[in-house]
Amino acid sequence: MQPHERGTISEDIAADYLRAHGWYVLERRYRVNRKEIDIIARQCDTVAFVEVKARAGRGYGHPLEAVTWKKRREIEHVARAWIARFGSARLHYRFDAIAITWNGNSHTLEHVEHAWLQR
Repeated sequence: MQPHERGTISEDIAADYLRAHGWYVLERRYRVNRKEIDIIARQCDTVAFVEVKARAGRGYGHPLEAVTWKKRREIEHVARAWIARFGSARLHYRFDAIAITWNGNSHTLEHVEHAWLQR
């Protein structure tokens, strides 16, 4: 499986996981210029901006190690734009991350709620 294909499939798996756990997926690959949020999902009065990271095994470290401070700032920028357009004072917002580690054709998924706080 090519890295781009693995990334697309991993985002599909993450979206399915969120739906199965009571989340409604509002957006996939929401973009502001060249910056993007993989998934924006809502459950009750909470909106989660979700970054999905996938790795083919642990040879390059844990997938969430790739969510650097620079990537978090980009996601926060896009989240602010989304909130300005669609947000509400009645909603709570948070940043989550989903790590998918592949082992051949099988995978493990780890959902980290409140993965970081917005600055």
